[in-house]
Amino acid sequence: MELAGLSFLKLSFLLSLLSSGSDFLNPISEPGLVGKFPPSCNRIECPNYDVVHAGNGYEIRRYDTTVWISTQPIQDISLVDATRTAFFQLFNYIQGKNKYHQKIEMTAPVISQVSPSDGPFCESSFTVSFYVPKKNQPDPAPAENLHIQKWTPRYVAVRQFSGFVSDSTVGEEAAALSASLEGTAWANAIEKSKEEGGVGADSAYIVAQYNSPFEFTGRVNEIWLPFQMDD
Repeated sequence: MELAGLSFLKLSFLLSLLSSGSDFLNPISEPGLVGKFPPSCNRIECPNYDVVHAGNGYEIRRYDTTVWISTQPIQDISLVDATRTAFFQLFNYIQGKNKYHQKIEMTAPVISQVSPSDGPFCESSFTVSFYVPKKNQPDPAPAENLHIQKWTPRYVAVRQFSGFVSDSTVGEEAAALSASLEGTAWANAIEKSKEEGGVGADSAYIVAQYNSPFEFTGRVNEIWLPFQMDD
């Protein structure tokens, strides 16, 4: 019974990280948070980073090498629906449905790499990823229909916002991050990195989600714009 209960908690937590689009559960969002440490990272493992700059409504972080287990790109008009589609693949993976039959510890955040469509009713592309714990990173377990992403060290421009992630907010928050970076050296570095096919060129932006479904206050979500630049 104890193991079943633990599995249920893991399932509930991961499902929440993969998005709640219910408006009646969505408390008023507080956009443009800066520097709030995600509470989940006090309880479970999250990737390490250093804050190298704090701006007006954004911060610049430098992440070390990270490893992610990722779905194949999912074509959908909805981020919420696409992440729910990815849910069972990732949950089964951490429960041991992988080639090593390993059970994997829960981590945060779950991220969705977003490549938007050209029109409001066209399908976008979403790749949903689970952060692999450090102890599993030297030899992460492969799994059918999932692939491993090994990220080199990189910079990330970050905008935080609260509430539950919904389709109506992520585009607005991504646009707000781009607007807050306008005219800065960081914006130039992001553009250059994309143009050269480097870090960040494979998606328009990333949505990072940290919280469990039982946390109705203090929720932290993020929009990420990864990039590379010379130190």
